[in-house]
Amino acid sequence: MKQVVSFLRELSLNNERGWFQAHKDDYLEALERFNAVAEEIIRGIEAFDPSIRGLGLKDCTYRIYRDLRFSKDKRPYKTHMGVYVCPGGKKSGMAGYYFHVGTGLEDGYPGSHLLCVGDYRGEREVLRTIREDIEAGGDDFDAAMRSAEGVGLKLDEDYRMKRMPKGFREDGPWADYLMYKCYCLIGAVDEDFLFAPNLAERVCDVFRSTKPFLDFVNRAIGYVQEEKNGGMF
Repeated sequence: MKQVVSFLRELSLNNERGWFQAHKDDYLEALERFNAVAEEIIRGIEAFDPSIRGLGLKDCTYRIYRDLRFSKDKRPYKTHMGVYVCPGGKKSGMAGYYFHVGTGLEDGYPGSHLLCVGDYRGEREVLRTIREDIEAGGDDFDAAMRSAEGVGLKLDEDYRMKRMPKGFREDGPWADYLMYKCYCLIGAVDEDFLFAPNLAERVCDVFRSTKPFLDFVNRAIGYVQEEKNGGMF
């Protein structure tokens, strides 16, 4: 991953088409190295989560070219690489496992190197269904959270509401879990983690512990999708 990070840092300082074209071979070599790890991660997740079986790189990875149509930021290239592994692939709308390599030069997304699991979109119907499921049976969700926190992934406090959402009990045993605007676990990893041997194996070890959390979230997403499709999901 050292070569991947080195390329992304250089790109962040020279984010224009002329430089990129002159260094296209460097990009392709960095992409090949990232994709090799991404492929290992996909296969590693497949070993413990059968819901993602059959996915390939194209189902889980992204182009480096930014969509500039509606953006004030006209830099043409992303300065990160990521692999998102979820049932049905990245366009399915389901929650999944995300491994992200940035420049490491700034905190947060997209600069940090990250592991994320869950649903980052926070759609209203999905949020309500997750909260209803937590309120009805929070023991399962609490156990899933404790397992995930043991490997350093947590719900993002920046996406926490100041007031209890309408229709939910403030004095319930799981009230604290109902306050989030999205149900996505996130954790930054440093370059000691990123550059050590057996990266894909270690990433999958973290993701394995989050499967109960992801199953909980995807059950809600699947229910909402089924309702939208008239019960024909």
